[in-house]
Amino acid sequence: MRIGIPKEINDSRVALAPATITKLKDIGFEVIVEKGAGLTASFTDEEYAEVAQLAVRTDVLKADMIISINPLTDEELKTIAKDTFLISSFEPFSDDKVIEKLKGLGLRAFSLDMIPRSTIAQSMDVLSSMASIAGYKAVLEAAMRLPRYFPMMVTAAGNIKPAKVIVLGAGVAGLQAIATARRLGAQVEASDVRAAAKEEIMSLGAKFIEVQGAADDKGAGGYAVEQSAEFLQKQQEEVQRRAAKADVIITTAQVRGRKAPMLLPKTTVEQMRKGAVIVDLAASTGGNCELTQNGKVINHNGVIIVGDSALANTMPQDASSMFSTNIYNFLKYISKDGQVNMNMEDEIIGGSFITK
Repeated sequence: MRIGIPKEINDSRVALAPATITKLKDIGFEVIVEKGAGLTASFTDEEYAEVAQLAVRTDVLKADMIISINPLTDEELKTIAKDTFLISSFEPFSDDKVIEKLKGLGLRAFSLDMIPRSTIAQSMDVLSSMASIAGYKAVLEAAMRLPRYFPMMVTAAGNIKPAKVIVLGAGVAGLQAIATARRLGAQVEASDVRAAAKEEIMSLGAKFIEVQGAADDKGAGGYAVEQSAEFLQKQQEEVQRRAAKADVIITTAQVRGRKAPMLLPKTTVEQMRKGAVIVDLAASTGGNCELTQNGKVINHNGVIIVGDSALANTMPQDASSMFSTNIYNFLKYISKDGQVNMNMEDEIIGGSFITK
């Protein structure tokens, strides 16, 4: 089976790194890559030419299976042969029409964001891989914009107090943000609605902001669940009390298929000290901060608000390598001798194949 790797549109990453293609050949796949697909991720055409065939986009889209980080455009989907396999993140929880659209075109699609968050599927979890990068980069973004040090400094010119960082949401992105902020020497507090998060937060050296009354998340498969208006009000009040002293707030709270919960109202932002920074990783789903504008950096009364859910794109080489490894592990699991196993009884195959 031939895999086609097109160049991403408006994204610096590439779905397969050259090193991974070598491993895919060992399990029965051939790969055709669009010329220039890896340049923005610092992978040259010469590197790809050693392990794959290089071609123009129209030829790449004739492959038996097309893998992309972001879905192809509707116009391109209409040009693809029926029964072609597509692997991408189609986000059917957010777009309830995408499944019928793909079915109507006769395409067979696996959606990477639908892979169950189980122990066996950890090595295939592209959401966690990209969230880890986003959490790390969010702290660096905040540190670059903050007009103060992160660590405590003792100098001949006086002592500098450590920065105070609050992380809202302690999933993969939040935990990586906590760990990175701690490495830089900041004092960190964090909050999350999931019961298991308290121990993880404290194990990284941060203080846990506890709010009573969170909805049970035991059946959510590792995802956060939607909370009541009463609980969100309690959480806002507790965060507001602490935000006035914060130098940095990083928000990562999202509920799959829902608008991001609003945790930082305008009134809270206006109580923060001038020079403080908010990095909102939930910007693409509405933002955790009332003032967030997706894809923009704004200044509100001296507080910098960064709305960016695509920070993984700013580290394209490592992001591509990690995504590529997730893809290899997924293909190795769902195939044998280069052919896809369509066993819908399997949790991973049945869960991620959306055009049944």
